[in-house]
Amino acid sequence: MCGIYITNIPFSIQEINDKLKSIEYRGPDNLGILKKKSVTLGHLRLSILDLDHRSDQPMQFDELYITYNGEIYNFLDLKNELSQLGHKFKTTSDTEVLLIGYKEWGAGILQKINGMFAFCIYDNSKQTLFCARDRIGVKPFYYFWEDGIFEICSQLRPLSSKKEINKEAVSIYLDCGYVPSPYSILDGIHKLPPGHYMEIDIPSKKMTITNYWDLNKVKIRKIPYSQAKTELHKLLTDAVKIRLQSDVPIGSFLSGGIDSALISSIAGKISNTPINTFSIGFDDPKFDESKVAEKFTTYIKSKHKTTICTAKDSLNLLPKLIEVYDEPFADDSALPSLLLNSVTKPYVTVALSGDGGDESFLGYNHFEWVMKYKWIFKIPLFIRKMLSHSFFMKIIGKGSKAATEILATDNLNNYISKVFVGFDSLNKERNLKWLSHYKGYTKWSNDPIQKTADLNIKLWLENDSNVKVDRASMAYSVEVRSPFLDYRIVEFARSLPISFRYQKNNRKRILRDILEEYIPKSVFNQPKKGFSVPLGDWIAVELKDEVLRILSDEFLNTVPNLDVSKFKYQLNQHMEGNRIYFTNIWKVFIYGKWCEEFGFYDFN
Repeated sequence: MCGIYITNIPFSIQEINDKLKSIEYRGPDNLGILKKKSVTLGHLRLSILDLDHRSDQPMQFDELYITYNGEIYNFLDLKNELSQLGHKFKTTSDTEVLLIGYKEWGAGILQKINGMFAFCIYDNSKQTLFCARDRIGVKPFYYFWEDGIFEICSQLRPLSSKKEINKEAVSIYLDCGYVPSPYSILDGIHKLPPGHYMEIDIPSKKMTITNYWDLNKVKIRKIPYSQAKTELHKLLTDAVKIRLQSDVPIGSFLSGGIDSALISSIAGKISNTPINTFSIGFDDPKFDESKVAEKFTTYIKSKHKTTICTAKDSLNLLPKLIEVYDEPFADDSALPSLLLNSVTKPYVTVALSGDGGDESFLGYNHFEWVMKYKWIFKIPLFIRKMLSHSFFMKIIGKGSKAATEILATDNLNNYISKVFVGFDSLNKERNLKWLSHYKGYTKWSNDPIQKTADLNIKLWLENDSNVKVDRASMAYSVEVRSPFLDYRIVEFARSLPISFRYQKNNRKRILRDILEEYIPKSVFNQPKKGFSVPLGDWIAVELKDEVLRILSDEFLNTVPNLDVSKFKYQLNQHMEGNRIYFTNIWKVFIYGKWCEEFGFYDFN
C-alpha cells in the first residue's frame, strides 16, 4: 500500500519531504515529490505490482499526474479494454491503467474499477484536480480546503500543524470510540466519505464533492437457498482470486473464526502451491484461538506460522498505536492487530483477511440486541415511558440504565443507532445530529436486522474496522486485502433473505455451509473468542499508574463536553474492582495519550 499527498500551499520540497517522512511506514520503497505549476504531488510507495522504478509515483500520462494509494483488482481486464481502444502501456502496474482509464473515461472510470483506493489526478493543462475514494472506505483520504487552498493526504499527521481540536469531533468520539467521516479530530480537516469523488478547479477556487456509489433500497431475490449458496461461493472465489495478484510474497491471516477460515480455504484451493497462513496466539487460554486455527490448516494444507504472545506483547505496542493511528482510536483490538502484522511482515508483504464477513452476513452480537428488543417499539412511546420503572423493567433488566434508555428511545431507527453509539453517554450534553450523515439505513430496508447491517457497513465498518486494519498493517508496511469488502459481495448479501444469513444459534448460516465444503463443521463450529485483550485488568494493574497520570482532574476538565463527575465515578469504581466501565476509561485515556502525542496537552 502507499501514502498520497497533494497541495497548492507553497511549501518547500524539504517541508513536504519532512511531512511524508512522518508516515514513511506507509510506503518505504520510494518517496517521490513532483512540482507542477502551483501544485506539488507527493507519494510514498509500497511496491506490490511491477516492482520496477518505472511504476514509482507521482506518475505522468500526457498532462495528467497521479498520486494513488490502493489496488485495482480488475486492472488486467481494464488494461485489455484500453488496449483495444488503442492505448499503449509502459508498465505492468495498475497505476498506469487507472491513469489512462481516467484519460479515456473521466469520472466514469469509477464505475468500472473494483478495488480499494484513494487517489488524486492533477490535470496540468486545465489546472483541475480529480480525487476519489473507494466504495467501502477501505483506504483513507484526509483533506483541508479553504478558499481555494487545499492539502490532501492519506493520514492526518502531515496536515496537523497549527490546527485546533474539533470539539464536536471529541463529543462524537466519546460516544463511538472513533471519529467518523466526514469529521476529523482537528478543525478544518475532513475525510472524503467512501463512494465519493472530489473535483477542484484551481483558477476559480471551486470544489465539489459527488456521491458515485451507495447502498440502495434492498430488493430481496426470490431464489432457493442452494442457488444462493452456489452463487455466493462463485463470487467469493472470484473475489479471492483477483486479490491473489502480486509481485511480492502473499499470505493469509487465519484466526479461529469462520471468515478467515473460508477465505484461506478458497485461496488454498486456487493456489498452485500451499499458501502461507499466519496466526497469533496468547498464553492466556481465554483469548487464544491459535489451536483452532492450527486445526484448520490440516484441511487448508497451508504453510502455517503461529506466534504465541503474552498480553504484555500487545501492551508494549501502545506507543505504536498512538503514533500511527493519528486520531484517537479506542478499539482495543487495534493492539493485537498491530501485533499480527508485526509478526507477519518478515514473511509476506500482502495478506488476505476475513474482515467484512460479520457486517454483511450478520455475525455480530448487536444483531442479537436488535432481534431481542425490536418488539418493544410496537408499544407507544408514552406507555413505554410510564412502564420504565414498573414490572416491565424485570423483562429487560431491572435498574439498568440501558434498559431505561431503550424504553425512552423514540423509535426503532433511533434504537438501532444507539446500539452503535451507546446508551449511556459520557457527554454532558448529548447531540446525535451528526448521525444525519448516516441516515440512509432508515430508508434502504424495512427489516430491523438489515437496517442494523446497513448502519454497520456505513458507520462502523468504515470508521472502526477499516481504520484499524489500514493503520495496523501500514505500521509494518503490510498490505491487507479483504475479499468480503468486494462491493459485489456487499451488494449480493443485501439481496439475500435474512434467514439465509442469520438464524438463532446459527449466525452467518450461508458462510458456515460454504465452509463445510472445505472443513468439517465439527472443527469450525466453536464459540468465537474474538480478537480481544484483557483490557479491564490492564487498566487496573499494568497500566494503572499511567492511566492515573493521564486522567488527572486538570486534564479531564479540558476534555470538551465530558461529564467529569460521572467519569470519575466510573474510574473509581473500576479501580475498586467493578470492571464494567473499562470501555469508557479506555476512550478517555486514549484521547489523553493522543493529546500528549500531538502536543495539545503537557502532562509534565
